[in-house]
Amino acid sequence: MKKLINDPRAVVNESVEGFGIAHADLVIVHPEPLFITRRDAPVQGKVGLVSGGGSGHEPLHAGFVGRGMLDAAVPGAVFTSPTPDQIIPATAAVDGGAGVLHIVKNYTGDVLNFETAAEMAEADGISVRSVLVNDDVAVEDSLYTAGRRGVGGTVLVERIAGAAAERGDDLDAVTAIAQRVVDGVRSMGVALAACTVPHAGVPSFELAEDEIEIGIGIHGEPGRHRIAMEGADGITQRLLDPIVADLSLTSGDRTIVMVNGMGGTPASELYIVFRKVAQLLGDLGVSIDRSLVGNYITALEMQGASLTILRADDEMLDLWDAPVHTAALRWGA
Repeated sequence: MKKLINDPRAVVNESVEGFGIAHADLVIVHPEPLFITRRDAPVQGKVGLVSGGGSGHEPLHAGFVGRGMLDAAVPGAVFTSPTPDQIIPATAAVDGGAGVLHIVKNYTGDVLNFETAAEMAEADGISVRSVLVNDDVAVEDSLYTAGRRGVGGTVLVERIAGAAAERGDDLDAVTAIAQRVVDGVRSMGVALAACTVPHAGVPSFELAEDEIEIGIGIHGEPGRHRIAMEGADGITQRLLDPIVADLSLTSGDRTIVMVNGMGGTPASELYIVFRKVAQLLGDLGVSIDRSLVGNYITALEMQGASLTILRADDEMLDLWDAPVHTAALRWGA
């Protein structure tokens, strides 16, 4: 595997440094300990939003730091949780007096380290709330989790909760809308080929040339089952059916749909998947009111895709449409 890196041990620091230079109008990189804040943080009187996790999922989370989304992102090593020593100063840096919401993906290390950081921040006088994103319908327990994994739904939580904070909602209200999104969002992924973690130098798992894995995790964790490669429409049906069943989607429901690339899948193929999702939901009488297609939460260069669906209401759609200005997502700003 060939990669555009120097020292495998320096990948995260060098990547974040480059990100900070490229988007210096939006963010500030704090190198020691490593975290990223929006350039105007803290915004006085506004609830601060902090998220983070292992690197390798870019643009999540740093790419969503800015107006209308996150106030800070905390990157760990590749596929490794950030430490409390990073999360605590990130939390303090974005506290504008209205408290801070932690958006945490359901991985054991993330949960433990964000819990520790929240306790320490509370001891320092900062009001902290947390929501746990656990939208992956593929498996109940996995290598990194107890319960369902947090995957693509994280992007939707950060967007909608970020918009609520931007309009001036208080900490309880921002936490409540974030939890409503968590409760109404589900995801499912598929891998066509594995990724290679830089310091490991070998693929994280093996798939035969004619084999795919349904329900793959964003770190290469096992999914539901392996099957022979089939056409995009068949794969899309396999991703959609468990989500529809889990959400009990019925005619008249409105949704926000994200078809996400895992890092190594061309946009043209993602649109083929979205086309079939639209057809199948249309057959059910379910409308797609807003959509995203592209790379938003990746797994390095893994070939594959994930599907995320949120059952939406008027408030969620209004918040989705509110101005956002980040490196990876922007409209209306």
